[in-house]
Amino acid sequence: MAPVDLDSHDIHCRLDELLAERGMTLARLAELVGVSNVNLSVLKNDRARAIRFSTLQAICDVLECDVGDLLVVRRAPRA
Repeated sequence: MAPVDLDSHDIHCRLDELLAERGMTLARLAELVGVSNVNLSVLKNDRARAIRFSTLQAICDVLECDVGDLLVVRRAPRA
């Protein structure tokens, strides 16, 4: 079995869509969650390699959503 590529993943963060639906800015979410704009931007742009469960829960609490509303799997075709 081939090793897993840790720099590649099929997880997509729907943060932009959820913020738009709620009329909220990334800056306001960062303020309410207690994390930096930069960290949320990394998550929003699908560049995050990890997220703390406490941060994930705080985001979901503020946005009143479930983890599955925020993070979805998008399977890319394999070559």
